[in-house]
Amino acid sequence: MTLAVSGVAVALPGASGPDALLRPAVAGAGPVDPAALIGRKGLRFKDRATRLGLHLAYAALTDAGLLGSDGRAVTGDRVATVVSSNLGNADTVCRAVETIAKDSTAALSPMDTPNASSNIIASETAIRYGLRGPNLTVCNGRTSGLDAVRWAALLLRSGRADHVLVTGVEPDNEVTRRLVGGPVADGGAALVLSRTAAGEPRALLGPVVRTPQPLATVAELTRRTPRGGLWLSTDAGPVPSGAQRVALTGWGDLSGALGVVQCAAAVGWFAEGGTRPAYALTGTAGAALLPPGGAA
Repeated sequence: MTLAVSGVAVALPGASGPDALLRPAVAGAGPVDPAALIGRKGLRFKDRATRLGLHLAYAALTDAGLLGSDGRAVTGDRVATVVSSNLGNADTVCRAVETIAKDSTAALSPMDTPNASSNIIASETAIRYGLRGPNLTVCNGRTSGLDAVRWAALLLRSGRADHVLVTGVEPDNEVTRRLVGGPVADGGAALVLSRTAAGEPRALLGPVVRTPQPLATVAELTRRTPRGGLWLSTDAGPVPSGAQRVALTGWGDLSGALGVVQCAAAVGWFAEGGTRPAYALTGTAGAALLPPGGAA
Protein backbone atom coordinates (compact mmCIF):
# COMPACT_ATOMS: atom_id res chain seq x y z
CA MET A 1 0.00 0.00 0.00
CA THR A 2 1.36 3.42 -1.00
CA LEU A 3 0.71 6.05 1.63
CA ALA A 4 0.34 9.73 0.85
CA VAL A 5 1.51 12.82 2.69
CA SER A 6 -1.73 14.76 2.25
CA GLY A 7 -0.92 17.66 4.56
CA VAL A 8 2.13 19.33 6.06
CA ALA A 9 2.88 22.17 8.46
CA VAL A 10 6.02 23.77 9.84
CA ALA A 11 6.30 26.10 12.83
CA LEU A 12 9.84 27.17 13.70
CA PRO A 13 11.25 30.66 14.27
CA GLY A 14 11.60 32.19 10.81
CA ALA A 15 10.25 29.09 9.03
CA SER A 16 6.53 28.72 8.41
CA GLY A 17 6.62 26.35 5.43
CA PRO A 18 8.45 23.24 4.23
CA ASP A 19 10.51 25.13 1.63
CA ALA A 20 12.05 27.32 4.36
CA LEU A 21 13.67 24.23 5.91
CA LEU A 22 15.96 23.89 2.89
CA ARG A 23 17.59 27.24 3.64
CA PRO A 24 19.62 28.44 6.65
CA ALA A 25 17.65 29.38 9.75
CA VAL A 26 16.81 33.07 10.00
CA ALA A 27 19.01 34.62 12.69
CA GLY A 28 17.10 36.54 15.34
CA ALA A 29 13.67 35.42 14.15
CA GLY A 30 10.89 35.84 16.71
CA PRO A 31 9.16 32.86 18.36
CA VAL A 32 6.12 31.19 16.82
CA ASP A 33 2.85 32.66 18.11
CA PRO A 34 0.15 29.94 18.06
CA ALA A 35 -2.55 32.41 19.06
CA ALA A 36 -2.01 34.31 15.80
CA LEU A 37 -3.18 31.21 13.89
CA ILE A 38 -5.68 29.46 16.14
CA GLY A 39 -6.78 32.26 18.46
CA ARG A 40 -6.27 32.66 22.20
CA LYS A 41 -9.36 30.76 23.30
CA GLY A 42 -8.43 27.61 25.17
CA LEU A 43 -4.68 28.32 25.29
CA ARG A 44 -4.43 30.14 28.62
CA PHE A 45 -3.54 27.15 30.80
CA LYS A 46 -1.73 25.10 28.14
CA ASP A 47 2.03 24.63 28.26
CA ARG A 48 4.25 25.86 25.42
CA ALA A 49 4.65 22.45 23.74
CA THR A 50 0.89 21.88 23.67
CA ARG A 51 0.24 25.32 22.20
CA LEU A 52 2.80 24.67 19.47
CA GLY A 53 1.30 21.22 18.85
CA LEU A 54 -2.19 22.66 18.46
CA HIS A 55 -0.83 25.25 16.02
CA LEU A 56 0.86 22.55 13.91
CA ALA A 57 -2.17 20.26 14.01
CA TYR A 58 -4.52 22.98 12.77
CA ALA A 59 -2.20 23.94 9.92
CA ALA A 60 -1.55 20.34 8.79
CA LEU A 61 -5.19 19.24 9.02
CA THR A 62 -6.24 22.34 7.10
CA ASP A 63 -3.62 21.64 4.42
CA ALA A 64 -5.00 18.10 4.09
CA GLY A 65 -8.57 19.39 3.77
CA LEU A 66 -9.73 17.49 6.86
CA LEU A 67 -11.13 20.34 8.98
CA GLY A 68 -14.74 21.42 8.68
CA SER A 69 -16.09 24.94 9.10
CA ASP A 70 -16.44 24.27 12.84
CA GLY A 71 -12.72 23.63 13.18
CA ARG A 72 -13.14 19.91 13.80
CA ALA A 73 -12.20 16.96 11.61
CA VAL A 74 -14.91 16.01 9.13
CA THR A 75 -14.08 12.29 9.48
CA GLY A 76 -12.84 12.31 13.08
CA ASP A 77 -13.60 8.64 13.76
CA ARG A 78 -11.02 7.69 11.13
CA VAL A 79 -8.28 10.16 12.04
CA ALA A 80 -5.53 9.01 14.42
CA THR A 81 -2.98 11.11 16.29
CA VAL A 82 0.70 10.30 16.88
CA VAL A 83 2.89 12.85 18.66
CA SER A 84 6.66 12.74 19.09
CA SER A 85 8.11 14.90 21.86
CA ASN A 86 10.95 14.01 24.20
CA LEU A 87 10.96 17.25 26.19
CA GLY A 88 7.37 18.46 25.74
CA ASN A 89 6.13 18.91 29.29
CA ALA A 90 9.41 18.57 31.19
CA ASP A 91 9.07 22.12 32.52
CA THR A 92 5.61 21.36 33.94
CA VAL A 93 6.79 18.12 35.55
CA CYS A 94 9.83 19.82 37.12
CA ARG A 95 7.67 22.66 38.41
CA ALA A 96 5.21 20.20 39.95
CA VAL A 97 7.96 18.18 41.62
CA GLU A 98 9.52 21.34 43.02
CA THR A 99 6.16 22.50 44.39
CA ILE A 100 5.54 19.14 46.09
CA ALA A 101 9.06 19.12 47.55
CA LYS A 102 8.78 22.63 48.95
CA ASP A 103 5.11 22.56 49.99
CA SER A 104 2.74 19.64 49.34
CA THR A 105 0.49 18.16 46.69
CA ALA A 106 -2.24 20.51 47.94
CA ALA A 107 -0.19 23.44 46.61
CA LEU A 108 -0.38 22.19 43.00
CA SER A 109 -2.54 24.24 40.67
CA PRO A 110 -5.58 22.25 39.45
CA MET A 111 -5.22 24.06 36.10
CA ASP A 112 -1.58 23.02 35.74
CA THR A 113 -1.59 19.38 36.84
CA PRO A 114 -3.20 17.99 33.63
CA ASN A 115 -0.17 19.30 31.76
CA ALA A 116 2.04 16.88 33.69
CA SER A 117 0.57 13.94 31.77
CA SER A 118 3.05 12.53 29.25
CA ASN A 119 0.41 12.41 26.51
CA ILE A 120 -0.92 15.93 27.03
CA ILE A 121 -0.04 17.18 23.52
CA ALA A 122 -1.73 14.25 21.76
CA SER A 123 -4.80 14.28 24.00
CA GLU A 124 -5.36 18.04 23.73
CA THR A 125 -4.94 17.84 19.95
CA ALA A 126 -7.53 15.08 19.70
CA ILE A 127 -10.00 16.89 21.96
CA ARG A 128 -9.72 20.24 20.19
CA TYR A 129 -10.00 18.91 16.64
CA GLY A 130 -12.27 15.92 17.21
CA LEU A 131 -9.76 13.22 16.28
CA ARG A 132 -11.30 10.01 17.62
CA GLY A 133 -8.95 7.43 16.12
CA PRO A 134 -6.00 5.81 17.97
CA ASN A 135 -3.96 8.26 20.03
CA LEU A 136 -0.25 7.69 20.74
CA THR A 137 2.75 9.55 22.12
CA VAL A 138 6.33 8.53 21.26
CA CYS A 139 9.21 9.82 23.36
CA ASN A 140 12.19 7.53 22.90
CA GLY A 141 15.07 9.82 22.06
CA ARG A 142 16.77 10.66 18.79
CA THR A 143 14.73 8.31 16.61
CA SER A 144 11.39 9.33 18.11
CA GLY A 145 10.14 11.41 15.16
CA LEU A 146 10.69 8.71 12.54
CA ASP A 147 9.37 6.08 14.94
CA ALA A 148 6.18 8.16 15.10
CA VAL A 149 6.00 8.08 11.29
CA ARG A 150 6.50 4.32 11.39
CA TRP A 151 3.66 3.87 13.91
CA ALA A 152 1.43 6.06 11.75
CA ALA A 153 2.16 3.89 8.71
CA LEU A 154 1.31 0.78 10.72
CA LEU A 155 -2.03 2.26 11.81
CA LEU A 156 -2.90 3.04 8.20
CA ARG A 157 -1.78 -0.26 6.72
CA SER A 158 -3.64 -2.22 9.39
CA GLY A 159 -6.86 -0.32 8.64
CA ARG A 160 -7.09 1.30 12.07
CA ALA A 161 -7.37 4.76 10.48
CA ASP A 162 -7.68 6.46 7.11
CA HIS A 163 -5.55 9.45 8.13
CA VAL A 164 -2.93 9.95 10.83
CA LEU A 165 -1.78 13.33 12.11
CA VAL A 166 1.92 13.01 13.02
CA THR A 167 3.28 15.90 15.07
CA GLY A 168 6.87 16.41 16.18
CA VAL A 169 7.32 19.31 18.58
CA GLU A 170 9.69 20.55 21.27
CA PRO A 171 9.61 23.70 23.45
CA ASP A 172 12.52 25.97 24.34
CA ASN A 173 12.69 26.96 28.00
CA GLU A 174 15.07 26.94 30.94
CA VAL A 175 14.32 23.31 31.83
CA THR A 176 14.72 21.88 28.31
CA ARG A 177 17.92 23.88 27.76
CA ARG A 178 19.34 22.45 30.95
CA LEU A 179 18.42 18.92 29.86
CA VAL A 180 20.02 19.11 26.40
CA GLY A 181 22.81 21.55 27.23
CA GLY A 182 21.74 24.33 24.87
CA PRO A 183 18.89 25.95 22.94
CA VAL A 184 15.93 23.84 21.83
CA ALA A 185 14.13 24.45 18.53
CA ASP A 186 10.85 25.77 20.07
CA GLY A 187 8.58 24.35 17.40
CA GLY A 188 8.50 21.51 14.93
CA ALA A 189 6.44 20.09 12.09
CA ALA A 190 3.34 18.01 11.42
CA LEU A 191 2.30 15.65 8.64
CA VAL A 192 -1.00 14.09 7.70
CA LEU A 193 -0.42 10.60 6.32
CA SER A 194 -3.35 9.11 4.42
CA ARG A 195 -4.41 5.87 2.82
CA THR A 196 -5.80 8.00 -0.01
CA ALA A 197 -5.50 11.75 -0.46
CA ALA A 198 -8.50 13.92 -1.35
CA GLY A 199 -6.40 15.86 -3.89
CA GLU A 200 -2.88 15.49 -5.19
CA PRO A 201 -0.61 14.42 -2.32
CA ARG A 202 2.33 16.52 -1.21
CA ALA A 203 4.56 13.42 -1.27
CA LEU A 204 4.44 9.64 -1.00
CA LEU A 205 5.80 7.67 1.93
CA GLY A 206 8.19 4.88 1.00
CA PRO A 207 9.84 2.36 3.35
CA VAL A 208 10.35 3.28 7.01
CA VAL A 209 13.13 1.12 8.43
CA ARG A 210 14.79 0.44 11.78
CA THR A 211 17.98 -1.57 12.25
CA PRO A 212 20.51 -2.01 15.09
CA GLN A 213 23.12 0.28 13.46
CA PRO A 214 22.95 3.60 11.55
CA LEU A 215 25.02 2.28 8.63
CA ALA A 216 22.74 -0.74 8.36
CA THR A 217 19.74 1.58 8.24
CA VAL A 218 21.30 3.55 5.38
CA ALA A 219 22.11 0.33 3.52
CA GLU A 220 18.58 -1.04 3.91
CA LEU A 221 16.94 2.23 2.92
CA THR A 222 19.09 2.71 -0.18
CA ARG A 223 18.58 -0.94 -1.17
CA ARG A 224 14.79 -0.67 -0.99
CA THR A 225 14.60 2.84 -2.50
CA PRO A 226 17.74 3.57 -4.53
CA ARG A 227 19.00 6.81 -6.10
CA GLY A 228 18.19 9.16 -3.26
CA GLY A 229 18.72 12.78 -4.25
CA LEU A 230 18.23 14.42 -0.84
CA TRP A 231 19.85 13.16 2.37
CA LEU A 232 18.30 14.72 5.47
CA SER A 233 20.81 13.82 8.14
CA THR A 234 23.08 15.40 10.74
CA ASP A 235 25.74 12.77 9.99
CA ALA A 236 28.83 14.32 8.42
CA GLY A 237 29.53 11.26 6.26
CA PRO A 238 29.71 11.44 2.46
CA VAL A 239 26.68 11.30 0.16
CA PRO A 240 26.66 9.93 -3.40
CA SER A 241 27.67 12.17 -6.28
CA GLY A 242 24.82 14.41 -7.37
CA ALA A 243 22.95 14.13 -4.07
CA GLN A 244 22.33 16.98 -1.62
CA ARG A 245 22.66 16.89 2.18
CA VAL A 246 20.56 19.09 4.47
CA ALA A 247 21.33 18.86 8.20
CA LEU A 248 18.48 21.06 9.53
CA THR A 249 20.61 22.92 12.04
CA GLY A 250 20.31 26.48 13.27
CA TRP A 251 17.02 26.25 15.16
CA GLY A 252 18.42 24.51 18.22
CA ASP A 253 18.00 20.89 19.28
CA LEU A 254 15.03 19.39 17.42
CA SER A 255 15.12 16.21 19.55
CA GLY A 256 11.83 14.32 19.09
CA ALA A 257 10.70 16.70 16.35
CA LEU A 258 13.71 15.98 14.11
CA GLY A 259 12.36 13.06 12.06
CA VAL A 260 9.04 14.79 11.38
CA VAL A 261 10.82 18.03 10.40
CA GLN A 262 13.01 16.01 8.04
CA CYS A 263 9.92 14.58 6.33
CA ALA A 264 8.47 18.09 6.02
CA ALA A 265 11.73 19.27 4.44
CA ALA A 266 11.43 16.49 1.86
CA VAL A 267 7.97 17.83 0.95
CA GLY A 268 9.53 21.27 0.47
CA TRP A 269 12.20 19.77 -1.78
CA PHE A 270 9.62 18.06 -3.98
CA ALA A 271 7.65 21.31 -4.22
CA GLU A 272 10.78 22.99 -5.54
CA GLY A 273 11.26 20.36 -8.25
CA GLY A 274 12.99 17.40 -6.58
CA THR A 275 12.26 14.21 -8.52
CA ARG A 276 14.42 11.60 -6.76
CA PRO A 277 13.73 9.92 -3.40
CA ALA A 278 14.54 11.83 -0.21
CA TYR A 279 15.97 10.03 2.82
CA ALA A 280 15.21 11.08 6.39
CA LEU A 281 17.85 9.61 8.72
CA THR A 282 18.09 9.83 12.50
CA GLY A 283 20.45 7.32 14.04
CA THR A 284 19.11 3.81 13.54
CA ALA A 285 15.82 4.96 11.99
CA GLY A 286 15.23 5.99 8.40
CA ALA A 287 12.42 6.77 5.98
CA ALA A 288 12.22 7.28 2.25
CA LEU A 289 9.86 9.83 0.75
CA LEU A 290 8.96 10.07 -2.93
CA PRO A 291 7.62 12.97 -5.03
CA PRO A 292 3.83 12.99 -5.61
CA GLY A 293 4.11 11.31 -8.99
CA GLY A 294 6.70 8.74 -7.86
CA ALA A 295 10.46 8.88 -8.30
CA ALA A 296 11.91 9.71 -11.70
